[in-house]
Amino acid sequence: MGEKCKSRFSCLEVVLIVLFTLMTIIALILLILLFAPKKSRTAENNGKLLKADGPKNYLIGVGRSDCTGLVAEVPLMGYANPDQLAGGILSRLYSRAFIVAEPDDSKRVVFVSADIGMVSQRLRLEVIKKLKSKYGELYRQDNVILSGTHTHSGPAGYFQYTIFLLTSKGLIKPSLNALVNGIIKSIDIAHQNMKKGRLFINKGLVENCQINRSPYSYLQNPESERNRYSSNTDKEMVVLKMVDVNGQELGLLSWFAIHPVSMNNTNLLVNSDNVGYASYLFEQEKNKGLLPGEGSFVAAFASSNLGDVSPNIKGPHCINTGESCDNPNSYCSVGGAKMCMAAGPGSDMIESTKIIGQNLYLKAKELYTSASQEVTGPLHSAHQWVNMSDVTVQLNATHTGKTCKPALGYSFAAGTIDGVGFLNFTQGSLEGQPFWEIVHNQLLGEPSNETKECHKPKPILLNTGEISFPYPWHPEIVDVQLFTIGSLAIVALPGELTTMSGRRLREAVKSEFESHGTQGMNVIIAGLCNVYTHYITTYEEYQVQRYEAASTIYGPHTLSAYIQLFRGLAKAIAMNTVQDLPNGPEPEFFSVTNITLLPGVLADVAPIGKKFGDVLQEVQPQYRVGEIAEATFVGANPRNSAQNTTHQTFLTVEKYENISGNWHVMYNDASWDTRFYWTKGLLGRSKAKVEWHIPSSTEPGLYRIQYFGHHKVQPILKPAQFYPFNGTSSTFEVVKL
Repeated sequence: MGEKCKSRFSCLEVVLIVLFTLMTIIALILLILLFAPKKSRTAENNGKLLKADGPKNYLIGVGRSDCTGLVAEVPLMGYANPDQLAGGILSRLYSRAFIVAEPDDSKRVVFVSADIGMVSQRLRLEVIKKLKSKYGELYRQDNVILSGTHTHSGPAGYFQYTIFLLTSKGLIKPSLNALVNGIIKSIDIAHQNMKKGRLFINKGLVENCQINRSPYSYLQNPESERNRYSSNTDKEMVVLKMVDVNGQELGLLSWFAIHPVSMNNTNLLVNSDNVGYASYLFEQEKNKGLLPGEGSFVAAFASSNLGDVSPNIKGPHCINTGESCDNPNSYCSVGGAKMCMAAGPGSDMIESTKIIGQNLYLKAKELYTSASQEVTGPLHSAHQWVNMSDVTVQLNATHTGKTCKPALGYSFAAGTIDGVGFLNFTQGSLEGQPFWEIVHNQLLGEPSNETKECHKPKPILLNTGEISFPYPWHPEIVDVQLFTIGSLAIVALPGELTTMSGRRLREAVKSEFESHGTQGMNVIIAGLCNVYTHYITTYEEYQVQRYEAASTIYGPHTLSAYIQLFRGLAKAIAMNTVQDLPNGPEPEFFSVTNITLLPGVLADVAPIGKKFGDVLQEVQPQYRVGEIAEATFVGANPRNSAQNTTHQTFLTVEKYENISGNWHVMYNDASWDTRFYWTKGLLGRSKAKVEWHIPSSTEPGLYRIQYFGHHKVQPILKPAQFYPFNGTSSTFEVVKL
């Protein structure tokens, strides 16, 4: 054996090599046995983490439905101008719904952006009730957010609280029904078209669209806080892009802080204002060749913390002298506060609307196109009812504050530079006026000492929280609601936050998530949601009592209360304890059914020798692009058409196709290039005028205008009957310049 080992290694070396090899093999086996279970557990934990992070694909549905309602004789909601009664239509109003569900459909959330002034509590309660009867527990208070774009040119009449009933001519059932049915239908369409898809988020700054309309109030915020921001408005737009798993485009949902008040308080045409025009441009681009309101792609420009943000970027000027009135009281030396108005960038309000809307559209298009940050993760939703008139707020370690019963201050009656009041009240009023104190004390009763003390330094003009005839004047029970889609948190605010209020709330919610281990949340403020409670200013802004502060109805600690409440919702979602949140006291549903000051519709009458739809003023034989083609017809009250669906438009502009010999509809009353004006005459007579502002892109050819309506016949002792009709202009030619 010794001789055999001598060739290369000694026998001892051979033995050692063999032993080393065996030991290595044994060690490897032991390592495998020792660590294999741990690897398995790690894989299991990784699986849980992946599950916590959530899926990349969601189930996504989008839907859009008309919610226009009445376009004649109804007050427009927003400016509270008693003379601002609808007399036609510039663009239709739409409800746009977006549903996102987890792949196994275990959880889902719904966000609705509707072209209305704001969501009222009555509207929300009726929508949720109908959803429950239709879908059971699938769509509920906690996972459905209803948000208004805040157009000031939509029909009023869908509220149940007295102060809104007064300015809306009561509860107008056709207005309410149009909104309820439109919102439900948009959700139905989104529900029926759900498909696997992906979400992408993007953000960017929008320039040349907004100014702060209360800069003096903004300057009351701490300098150290203001120095953190480059502007006194939030210029960031957030865009959510939706595509299916094959890359097919589904929709866009964006949020941006801007008041849709490019159309001022002299406007009488129903329309969706600047954000509605942005939606129109985006949808027309994606749904090529189709009329407005048609096509599968849905684009919504939803409201955010717009409370002190105006699109009238020329700023406030005295309309009688031209001098600037950018001062703490928005006051003109000649004519007072009612002369101080802001103007948009255009030569008139429609042009201003289009300029601002196009700016929004162009930025959204840029952000949408380049969106690459994917939103992934589970869905959560949280909701509570809260009595906002009685919230104790922990201000710091030693001090608490309290919210108040609702009340409006004197500066509320002053209006804003976007829409001034009518009795020459002044913004920044810190003292009451003896005459008006006598008036409201005699009519409504003097505010209690508790309410006066709670609202200081606000001098109370209307102590709405202490009046309940015939119904409560303001809501006390309010929704607070928050839902998350992966790293996206949507905060549903029941009112209008000022710029700095929104910044504080966003930071508070983000900080709350971070304190419980949820990093990197994108927090969105969605405004005008679920119930309307006017404005929410910061405590510092409240002290100088401009319009926004006078309209902060729950007192100086309103913002702190909301921050506290939404922190609670964020904590519940982050800690997975939503089920432990108390529901809170539910609001009352008032049986306001017959309170309306809207005049009845008389039987329609055509002039002698004429019938409904006959042309009273004909078009010209020829027009150039850029000119206005118009025709006037024997009309009927447009309110007759609210319940009839034979035609979803009051007008069409049609082009003659030589090849087919048919007329093709090119525009309708949802198109921003058309106008429909209705004027009421005596004893049931009326006229309807249709305008087509011929765009430069119009193809030369033969065109005509059609008008559609319903006329009312009232037989004696029998129900009214309604008959459809239409009128057609002569053919006219459009030529290029």
